[in-house]
Amino acid sequence: MKKLIAFISVAAMLAFGYSNVALAQDAAAKTSTVVTNDSSTVAKDSTATDTTAVASTAATAKAAKGQHKTFHEVLKEEFIQGGPGFMGIILLVFIFGLAIAIERVIYLSMASINSKKLLSEVEQALNNNDLEGAKEVCRNTRGPVAAIFAEGLNRYDSGVEEVEKAIIAYGSVVTGRLENGVSWISLFIALAPMLGFMGTVIGMIEAFNAIAIAGDISPAVVAGGIKVALLTTVFGLIVAVVLQIFYNYIISKIDSLVSDMEDTSISFLNLLDKFSKK
Repeated sequence: MKKLIAFISVAAMLAFGYSNVALAQDAAAKTSTVVTNDSSTVAKDSTATDTTAVASTAATAKAAKGQHKTFHEVLKEEFIQGGPGFMGIILLVFIFGLAIAIERVIYLSMASINSKKLLSEVEQALNNNDLEGAKEVCRNTRGPVAAIFAEGLNRYDSGVEEVEKAIIAYGSVVTGRLENGVSWISLFIALAPMLGFMGTVIGMIEAFNAIAIAGDISPAVVAGGIKVALLTTVFGLIVAVVLQIFYNYIISKIDSLVSDMEDTSISFLNLLDKFSKK
């Protein structure tokens, strides 16, 4: 699972870097085209130059206005405008948080089994006085419920009370494994918006410094600085919302597994008690 987290993190960073390079190349190509058009226009006579320049500018503005941008392109542009400092940190928080969340979802999904079917197979083996067969069924079944059953069956010769103690002790260990990494997701959920707010505060300070240097409250200076400052907060909140959805799903999945383990363990102990009295 650690290799999975590392692979997802590296892949996400490489994909984002490639997107930024592609966006920069697009911008450079557009700029080069505009410069070439302007240079060829200047080569004509002065009257034609003015007319063509105005027409070219109007056509370019119309084309830019009519150009449809996808959500991914808009997201990249806004992310780049937010600056590499806090935006990069928020991106890393999102990558690591998402990697841990995906790893937990896969682990918990693999841990989910049909516990009633497992209990039925164990009961069938015990009814045939086949203790080793019951152990083999548990060993060949994945998931925490099967592991708890196997631990209990290994202590069966010591009595039902020892089996109950072993199930309780091993159940705590299994629950800890299910909750492994969840605290990190909770940390990233709290960290993402805080980083965003910090970036906003720093951006506002820079905007006011620009106003102080200019000596005048220019709408362009104020609007640009405030936009860049607020972008970090927006992306921080987006990261927190996405990770919160994964976190709630993981918690609900863990609660469901723990509840299933408790119910099935009670039925398992009753089964062993019944089998020991034969």
